Amino acid sequence: MKKIVVAYSGGLDTSVLLLWLKEKYGCEIIAYCADVGQEEELDGLDQKALTTGAHKYFLGDLREEFASDYIFPMFQAGAIYEGQYFLGTSIARPCIAKGMVEVALREGADAVAHGATGKGNDQVRFELSAAMLAPQLKVIAPWRMEEFRAQFPGRTEMIAYAEKHKIPVQASAKKPYSMDRNLLHISFEAGMLEDPWFDGTAPDVREMYKLSVAPEDAPDQPEYVQLLFEKGNCIGVQAAGVKELLVKFQLKSSGEKDGYLLLNPYGIMKVLNALGGAHGCGRVDMVENRFVGMKSRGIYETPGGSILYIAHRQMESITMDREVMRLRDSLIPKYAELVYNGFWFSPERDALQALVDSSQQNVSGEVRLKLYKGNIMAAGRRSPLSLYDESIATMEGGGSYNQNDATGFIALNALRLKATARQTRRK
Repeated sequence: MKKIVVAYSGGLDTSVLLLWLKEKYGCEIIAYCADVGQEEELDGLDQKALTTGAHKYFLGDLREEFASDYIFPMFQAGAIYEGQYFLGTSIARPCIAKGMVEVALREGADAVAHGATGKGNDQVRFELSAAMLAPQLKVIAPWRMEEFRAQFPGRTEMIAYAEKHKIPVQASAKKPYSMDRNLLHISFEAGMLEDPWFDGTAPDVREMYKLSVAPEDAPDQPEYVQLLFEKGNCIGVQAAGVKELLVKFQLKSSGEKDGYLLLNPYGIMKVLNALGGAHGCGRVDMVENRFVGMKSRGIYETPGGSILYIAHRQMESITMDREVMRLRDSLIPKYAELVYNGFWFSPERDALQALVDSSQQNVSGEVRLKLYKGNIMAAGRRSPLSLYDESIATMEGGGSYNQNDATGFIALNALRLKATARQTRRK
């Protein structure tokens, strides 16, 4: 073994892991961190990695790629796992794995390594992605090695190891929960959250949340936000304070159209996160089924994603053919399962995406939403490609729909029911 690229976050686990791998294999260790929107968590990681023992450190700025090539295609598909989870952690892993593999190939590494504990889904997501992108690379997972677990049965031993080797980590005791952040969401799990009866909305845990205020503390007045869609993708936002948000986040608009500020996918996510978070939108507390077989409780903040999901559905409601929608909807559980289980780069996901892309060709127009105390309410939708015909749908007289036509329609659909009724009476 000559070179190993380590997925590095700068936390206790990956810091210990980095030095442990260097000692075990006696080879060059390259620390790789993917910026998918962790914000201040990335500050100082380069110096920390090199101080810990890495020969090189790479930071991949994947924020725009993450938004355009992963988040947006997934939301076009309407993917949501087990009816609640917007797949924030799941969709980030293939993006990170791709960046890590690219560095490994460029640097001539023999292997990549990750710090997934061996109990969760991330180990699967990383390794399946690597298998598809670079099957020749060896994957090292220390938490699945008995010698690693024997040396580090718990966090206490890791802290002692870090102190002994002067590894610069902040940890001194177990946090009450763990947190994972990216552009799409923040997830919280472990610690007190392992008790599914624990109230994640209680006042004494409000400081845990980073992207959203508690709905009780949200403004007492609702806020309207309008989204402009083109072929299933949001391309523009219209709401109070959007220009100020662009300045705050150092974002650039590509122009204006009909009062909408046009933004790329990354800009859309940043703005929607701010708008939704201010009104306490997008919080989810659920017990989910992990791919490895166990149930896990997690709390998620997805303010921008929840707005995008609901707005996209509203846009589809007025522009998508009924049978196309039913076909696509029947595939949502499968698509979400593929993302959750780590099969983003699989041929079956590519095939599903082709169908999704085709279904979105007419999903263009405007959606208006009202944000209030954690709620996201539809407040209007319109499109030049609308399938809605008021002259047909109207309940007033004189429309273009002839009620008499329903007589034969109902009679034909009743044929098999009448036949079944006769069959039942003969029993």
